[in-house]
Amino acid sequence: MNGARVLLGVSGGIAAYKAAALTSTLVQRGAIVDVIMTAAAERFVAPLTFASLTARPVYTALWDAPERIPHIRLVREAQAAMVVPATAHVVAKLALGIADDLLTTALLAARIPIAIAPAMNDAMFEHPATQAHLATLRERGYEIIEPEEGYLAEGERGVGRLASEERLIESLARMLSPQTLAGRRVAITAGPTREAFDPVRFVSNASTGATGIALAREAMRRGADVTLILGPTLLVPPPGVRTVRVNTAAEMLDAVLKHAVGADIAIASAAVADWRPAQHSEEKMKKSGDAMSLSFEPNPDVLAALGERKGKTLLVGFAAETGDHDRNAREKLRRKHLDAIAVNDVRGGAGFGTGENALVLLWGEDGRTDLGRADKETLAARLLDAIEGMKRA
Repeated sequence: MNGARVLLGVSGGIAAYKAAALTSTLVQRGAIVDVIMTAAAERFVAPLTFASLTARPVYTALWDAPERIPHIRLVREAQAAMVVPATAHVVAKLALGIADDLLTTALLAARIPIAIAPAMNDAMFEHPATQAHLATLRERGYEIIEPEEGYLAEGERGVGRLASEERLIESLARMLSPQTLAGRRVAITAGPTREAFDPVRFVSNASTGATGIALAREAMRRGADVTLILGPTLLVPPPGVRTVRVNTAAEMLDAVLKHAVGADIAIASAAVADWRPAQHSEEKMKKSGDAMSLSFEPNPDVLAALGERKGKTLLVGFAAETGDHDRNAREKLRRKHLDAIAVNDVRGGAGFGTGENALVLLWGEDGRTDLGRADKETLAARLLDAIEGMKRA
């Protein structure tokens, strides 16, 4: 989001104070934010608040700097626009094409992506008129960031609470991203699996699923229809991504065969357990002071099963190695019928549960791209860039 030009419209609802927090986050992430406030919004938050956060003028009327024609200039300079919060009044005016203030006039002149985040009492939101206006805006290409259920200003509970900041930022990031995967179906596996040997104990690994979650978020931003098949983790999947939760390798296999076969791109970043306990106790195994041993049996090979059925799917695997990285990864690439494989060195726990990683992408007999070391969001973007290049080739 660094350097992105964003036009933020703020209308007169109690959630206007959340628009100030959103502005602060966008500026911290490097965005250049211009703010238009309606007259009603000024009743809730002073323009000085937004001017202080953005270090830029705040626009409140058609007559602000008229020599620069602000309702045209602002939307020509911006890459995307958002209205946060959007009241029922503003939603209605936009749907009906009423342009009687700077915000509605600017948005009527806009040829950039626009997102609307409604926030109001649940009765107002559910009213047929409001729903009809929102449907009209959807048909015209506006993105509607649906409000959430929760505590409302009137002391009631219902659907009308402004969407979370995470959802707002995710929507904006998607609008700012080139839609290079629009119309493509992408399946991603992520996280560990757990193989239980009694009701409270299991065998697993240190994967958190962070890499796969970052890949799902980036693919969605690029316009893909994403299915994330996610093992047990405390991390939260990206809002808007279809997520299938699994626990065991067997469940992972079932989900992969259902959701990944036939996808345009499948990325298997999950750390699936190779073995599972051969026996499972229905009761908790009590500590006796004696040594305990477990016997194991192999789990189904999820990636190999997908490789056998991949058809025209571009299939990318992951290899966590501690030595002979390229040789071991290329052997896995051939044996499991992959199109490419991302390999990383996990000696000392590197890559698992950390904020950054280092990846190398291998393909064919000698194809090799070093994606470098970076945070997992950056690596996800680099990996998808490389995969898109392979898809076009």
